[in-house]
Amino acid sequence: MKLRSSPRQSRETLSTQDRDRGKSDGYQGQTEGVLSSLIPPMQFPHFEESKQTATPGSREQSKQTSSPVSPEQDMTVVHVSKRQRKLLKTSPRIHHAADGNSSLSSSTDSSSASLSLASGFFTPDKWKKLADVQIARRQLMKEMCAKYKSSISRTITAHHVRNLFVEDKYKLLYCQVPKAGCSNWKRTLIVLAGLAPNAQSIKHDTAHGGRYLRELNTFDRKGIMHRLETYTKFMFVREPLERMVSAYRDKLENPNDYYHNLFGKPIISKYRANPSPEALNTGNGVTFKEFVQYLLDVHRPVGMDIHWDQTNQLCNPCLIDYNFIGKFENMEEESNFLLRLAGAPPNVTLPSFKDRNPADKRTSTDITQKYFSQVSALERQRMYDFYYTDYLMFNYTKPFKDLY
Repeated sequence: MKLRSSPRQSRETLSTQDRDRGKSDGYQGQTEGVLSSLIPPMQFPHFEESKQTATPGSREQSKQTSSPVSPEQDMTVVHVSKRQRKLLKTSPRIHHAADGNSSLSSSTDSSSASLSLASGFFTPDKWKKLADVQIARRQLMKEMCAKYKSSISRTITAHHVRNLFVEDKYKLLYCQVPKAGCSNWKRTLIVLAGLAPNAQSIKHDTAHGGRYLRELNTFDRKGIMHRLETYTKFMFVREPLERMVSAYRDKLENPNDYYHNLFGKPIISKYRANPSPEALNTGNGVTFKEFVQYLLDVHRPVGMDIHWDQTNQLCNPCLIDYNFIGKFENMEEESNFLLRLAGAPPNVTLPSFKDRNPADKRTSTDITQKYFSQVSALERQRMYDFYYTDYLMFNYTKPFKDLY
């Protein structure tokens, strides 16, 4: 891999694909064609209908229930070495030696398989199922990247790794995806680094303040490439529209002077008819419909923000070969699985507390649907289109029945 500085390619570069053709066929889980540029809002490739309708987790479940994969099929898994595959399919934990090489420690204690999830351990059957899920997700990512991002530059720049945080002790690289457990993962990395006794003692602003965790793009070229090649790279994702609603509630609906000033003012100014002087002055009270209008506007009055940007734009999974792709919807189990893979102490688990706006209910499917009932059917479709690449890459199903 090469590393150099280059300007970011605009996400809103127009695609040459015929979107109308894709509309007529619809998406059912299979994809065809190649994009010559990043997929912008409202510009998407052609999709051919598959013979079997996709269901939630269908790819992952099929991996778990199907017959063993043949050697020929197994070799199609993207960048997974024989050694890595062996580590995924067996239960010993990974330990990193001082020379950078990984070693395995095996336990002969027959009672270890019965330890509870709270302790961070799994039965061999559960371990294998979780490992198979990871292989399925990485294979899906390989397929999507090959079909829609095969022509992008393979050069990794410092910009591409701007959202990766480094934990050197356990050799971890975490791509932050806000509103998908980001704060608690940063707390956990700080604990793993030995900089705090527990995650509960780390305040929200401390976790995000930049004092304890270093971004990968702050290293020199050699340091960046060494870590990309030798560290465990992981990310956690969330249902795209649910994540977007969570971001709106946190940053624009609830009190937040920074976001109301930076985003609220220009959004109200452009999309509200006859705004009051107070609204223009404070940026308070952005409605969900106004937020949707802002996201769908290719001439936005203010740029995008990491809290609602597409996950594939934040983490660049077609350039960076992630070893682990977790899901917010199964955070407890999958975070513990990753921590055990990394060789973390058994008492270290990902916290689950919510420290911002704790009185609010967590954004759920029901809450997401209530917010989207405030916008038109066309706007719902366009928002799905906006996050369409994330839906494809991370195997999320359509959130509304009337989407095509």
